[in-house]
Amino acid sequence: MNVDPVHVRAFGPTALLAEVDDAAAALALATWLREQGVAATEVVPAARTVLLDGLDPADLGGARALLAGWRDEPAACDDAGPGSGPVGPVVELPVVYDGPDLDDVADLWGVSREEVVARHTGLELLSVFCGFAPGFAYLSGLPQEWAVPRLDSPRTRVPAGSVAVADTWCGVYPTASPGGWRLLGRTRTPLWEVDRDPPALLAPGTRVRFVVEDPS
Repeated sequence: MNVDPVHVRAFGPTALLAEVDDAAAALALATWLREQGVAATEVVPAARTVLLDGLDPADLGGARALLAGWRDEPAACDDAGPGSGPVGPVVELPVVYDGPDLDDVADLWGVSREEVVARHTGLELLSVFCGFAPGFAYLSGLPQEWAVPRLDSPRTRVPAGSVAVADTWCGVYPTASPGGWRLLGRTRTPLWEVDRDPPALLAPGTRVRFVVEDPS
């Protein structure tokens, strides 16, 4: 356990930015802050930070004191087994593995296309934060030895539902947009629906498994 796991910076007159070690710690801190009832209108985890926005300027000291009391300790385990962060429901996403970068990822990993699919569907990933576009979840759990570089030149348009990897992250594009991640396949499952609660299917804390869908 770190002696001082949180470094706090002022972020304007009504916000604080808490810096932590990694995405798992950021998700754990954000979850803990909500459980403590922190008086912020928004608590937003990212790769190594948590933003507390909408604080009363008169209570910034109280928020800093609350942050100082947090310790990055392993969360309780559930049926998913041991883990370093809070875990929520499991969402299975059916995927047709016919992406244009499937062969490139196979070459980078030194395996066949079939083995890429087997590896990807064999993972249980965790949504640690959302960003880039509404409903785009950064999914952790890809082993470091399977990290892949982003494309040298991003595509000007990636279709909605594209399932992709970059570095040690996995993600699914909720809408058509530019993007430089390597595309493994596609899902027809909506990732973002404004009438859903929450609108993002893969909200932080959600566990994600990919399963093979018959393209027919």
